Amino acid sequence: MTETITSRPLRTGTPDTPAAPAALGGLGLFTVLLAAALPLVDFFIVNVALPTIGADLSANEAVLELVVAGYGVAYAVLLVLGGRLGDLFGRRRLFLAGMAAFGLTSLACGLAPDAWSLVAARVAQGASAAAMLPQVLATIQATTTGPRRAKAMGLYGATAGLSMVAGQVLGGVLVAADIAGTGWRSVFLVNVPVVLVGLFLAARAVPETRSARPEPVDVPGTFLLAASILTLLVPLTEGRAAGWPLWTWLSLAAFPFAAAAFYAVERRADRTGRTPLVPPSLFTILSLRRGLLLLVPFSIGFSGFMFVIAVALQQGAGLGPVAAGLALVPLAAFFFLFSLAGPRLVARYGTRVVPTGAALQGLGLALMALAAWRSWPDLGLVALLPGAAVTGAGQALQLPVVFRVVLSEVPPERAGVGSGVMITTQQSSLALGVATLGTLFLSLTPGMGMRDALVTTLLVQLAAVALTGLLSLRLPRTIA
Repeated sequence: MTETITSRPLRTGTPDTPAAPAALGGLGLFTVLLAAALPLVDFFIVNVALPTIGADLSANEAVLELVVAGYGVAYAVLLVLGGRLGDLFGRRRLFLAGMAAFGLTSLACGLAPDAWSLVAARVAQGASAAAMLPQVLATIQATTTGPRRAKAMGLYGATAGLSMVAGQVLGGVLVAADIAGTGWRSVFLVNVPVVLVGLFLAARAVPETRSARPEPVDVPGTFLLAASILTLLVPLTEGRAAGWPLWTWLSLAAFPFAAAAFYAVERRADRTGRTPLVPPSLFTILSLRRGLLLLVPFSIGFSGFMFVIAVALQQGAGLGPVAAGLALVPLAAFFFLFSLAGPRLVARYGTRVVPTGAALQGLGLALMALAAWRSWPDLGLVALLPGAAVTGAGQALQLPVVFRVVLSEVPPERAGVGSGVMITTQQSSLALGVATLGTLFLSLTPGMGMRDALVTTLLVQLAAVALTGLLSLRLPRTIA
C-alpha cells in the first residue's frame, strides 16, 4: 500500500477533490493519544470503586454490573458507526463533539443522585466515547506515513495498554483520597478538567480529515450490528447477578441469528455496490483478519484478569483500594518500558516479537498463580511483583504490534471504518472478558474459596494466552 501525505497546512479543495490534510504534529499526536486514554481508563477505573458506589447508592450487585456493562455495551455497539460518521462529516469535527460529550456525561456520572441515574449517564458516556475514539486511529492513518505512522501506532498501542492498568490504579487512589468529600464520584469528575485541556489542544493541533469517498450510514446494518452485540454481551454480563432468568437464555439463543442476518445484509449490500456499515470485503485483507482474530483472546484475558485481581485483592486479601491498585504498578511500568522498545524490536525481528510476548505473558501469569497459591492471603505488591512485571513486558510486545498489523493495509479512505471495526472487536472482547472470566471466578469462589478460584481463573487465562501465541504464528512476518 502506498500513501502520500503532505506536510502542508490544510489547503482548499474542490467538492470532487478533498483538501489534503496537514501532517499530525507532536502536539496533535499527544492530544489524540490523551483522548484514546480516556475511554479505556474509564472502563477500568470503576472496578475498584464499585464497592463504594454500591454502599453509597444502596445498589445491588445486578445494578453495579450495569454500571460497568452499560458503558461497555454502548461503547461497543456504536464504535463502527462513530468511525463511519467521522469519514462522512470530518474526523476532527466528530472528535471534538465526542470529547465534549464525554466531558458532560462524565460530569453527569459524578453528580448522579442514585444508581439508575448513574447507569443512564454511563450508557451516554459510552456512546460519547464511541464518537470520539475511532477518530483517533483514523486521524493517525490519514495524517502519517512510514516511520512516523509506525511510531504513532506504537505509541497508541502503548497508551491503550497502559490506560487499562493505570485506570485501575488511579481509581484506587482517587477513592481513597476522597478529594473534597467526593469519594467515588472523583473517578468520573477527574475527566472534566482533562477534557477541557483536550478540547483546547485539539482545536489548535488536530488537523481535519475525511474520507475521499464518504459513504452514507447503513441503517439496517447499524441496527443488526447493535442487535448482535446486545444479544451476546447483555446476558453474559448481567446473567450471573440476575440469576440467569429466561430472558438471558433467549437472548443468547437469538445471537447467532442476529449475527447471521447482519452478515447477510452486509454481504448483499457489498455485492450490489451499496455501502455496508462493515464491508465484508474489508476482511479479505489478510493482516486485518488475522490480527482481529488474535485480538479477541488477548483482550478477553486482559480485562478478565484486571477485574478478577481487583476483586481478589480487595475482598479476599483484604487490601484497600490504593494497595490493590499499587499491586499492579509493576505491570504498568514494565508494559510502558517494553512498549517503548517495541518499534525497534519489530523493525529487527518483525512480528516474531508477538509469540515471544505471549510466552512471557504466560510465564508471568504462571508466576502470579504460584504466588497466589503460596502466599494467600498475604498477596500484594511484593508477592505479585515478579509475575506482574513479566506479564506487563509480554503484553507490551503483543498489543501495540497487533494494532499496527490490523490497520497496516487498510486503505486511507476506509480508515474510519477500519479503526471502528478494530476497536469494536477490542471493546466487545474486553466486555466478554469481564463477563466470562469474571463470572467463572465469582461462581467458583463460594465452593472453592477465593484463593483456589483465583488460581483456577489464572490458569484458564493461561490457556487463552497459549491460543494467542499460536494465532500469532499466522501473522504476516512483516508489517506493511
